[in-house]
Amino acid sequence: MSKKKYQRKRRQQNPLVPIGIGIFLIIIAVLFMAAPKSTGNAESLSAVIPVTVNYAAPELSLQNIVGETKSLTDYRSGVVLVNNWATWCPPCKAEMPTLSAYYNEHNTEGFMIVAIEAGDPLGDVSQFAQSRNLKFQVWLDPNGAALKAFDNGNLPNSYVIDRSGTVRYAWTGEINKAMLEKYVTPLLTE
Repeated sequence: MSKKKYQRKRRQQNPLVPIGIGIFLIIIAVLFMAAPKSTGNAESLSAVIPVTVNYAAPELSLQNIVGETKSLTDYRSGVVLVNNWATWCPPCKAEMPTLSAYYNEHNTEGFMIVAIEAGDPLGDVSQFAQSRNLKFQVWLDPNGAALKAFDNGNLPNSYVIDRSGTVRYAWTGEINKAMLEKYVTPLLTE
């Protein structure tokens, strides 16, 4: 049998192959068109949404990186975001530029961040804070007092305390700017 006749015979035996390929491509196109459309904001797709809570802020006093003993009650007249974190924690490190930028934008409105480092030595924490030019409070927590006070050992975790000393929001995971603007900014005008 010649090569030409063999190829013609083979095409005649499998007439469903081109039809199957066509159906497959149609299904792929339909699935692509039915897929949810992105809003163009990749940050919102990975946003950690806070849980609304309502309880008195815990009594918590710790040393900051310059050796002063500070208490959450020192900031009672403002809105405070308490952020439990660690220098070795990737999502903690990833959210620090966001927290820093938000603090720099809103600190004149009575907003404070108290970043409580969960157990690393003073030298490591100071170097971390200096290398990132953190202007908010950075506290040391060698014994996990803040993790116990907020009853959350996962890092990072954050809590927003309003001007009356009530914890209003709780996050576990990395915070982004859109979530800060949506949930924290309105508290600044209360």
